Amino acid sequence: MTDTERQTAQARTALNAPATTQAPAAPPIENVPAYAADPGDHEAMLDDFLTENNDWEKYRTWSDDTTHAIHESQTLRIEHVHEAHPRDTAWTVAAYETPVSDRMWHLTATGWTPTPMLQTLLTHLVYGDGWDTVIGSPVTDETVGAATQPLTDAGWKHTVDGRWIRWTNPSEDAGVQFDAFAAQNPNSPRSAWTVWAGPSIDQLTWAIRASASTPDGLLADLAKEIAHGSGIRKAHRHQAVRNASGVTTACQPAAPPHTPPVVPRR
Repeated sequence: MTDTERQTAQARTALNAPATTQAPAAPPIENVPAYAADPGDHEAMLDDFLTENNDWEKYRTWSDDTTHAIHESQTLRIEHVHEAHPRDTAWTVAAYETPVSDRMWHLTATGWTPTPMLQTLLTHLVYGDGWDTVIGSPVTDETVGAATQPLTDAGWKHTVDGRWIRWTNPSEDAGVQFDAFAAQNPNSPRSAWTVWAGPSIDQLTWAIRASASTPDGLLADLAKEIAHGSGIRKAHRHQAVRNASGVTTACQPAAPPHTPPVVPRR
């Protein structure tokens, strides 16, 4: 075969060879503040929690849409709604003085709540003061101060607007709000506390809402996590966050007011 024939054969082979395609690169992962992290795998987190804490038992509802986790004392209970809409309540935690008493306090979290925030909540249920609240105890300046001390230490902006007391981070895309009106009735089902992230308090990406009697130690843990914690986020996530220049990306619409479901007693 002459050189010309050899070059022609090589060119024909190259033209007939199937085109090779590269697999799309995995989206880059970035470290971000806890409030801007991805929701993560809520199901796996709950499974890990139950595996590591044998004093909690798992129950499934007849429809398998919801899982209940109940402490062996039957006074601390978790309700997790599977595949909840990002803006709807996916988690409800309730504490009772006795297995048959009225509820002492409750807390809810929406479906897009980042796992660092939820992990802080679950850790507090194991090691914190979930049973220390007295039914009907008033909310004082001291308890509000203790609950929000991490925000004060972090230099978050503190404002008062009528019944609302708010703490907001410097980029104004995360905050904590206290409703002084709701706190006047500790037995009310209304939420006195809202821990949130999003473009504003009226346009939330996710929210944790807590009753007036929620232990200030738990609230302080959540405040510390939102102020100082960190998590991971995939770069292509379509969720409301502000970048370093302060520009807000596409976001979810505001979460509607939600009345927390009652965790059933056994």
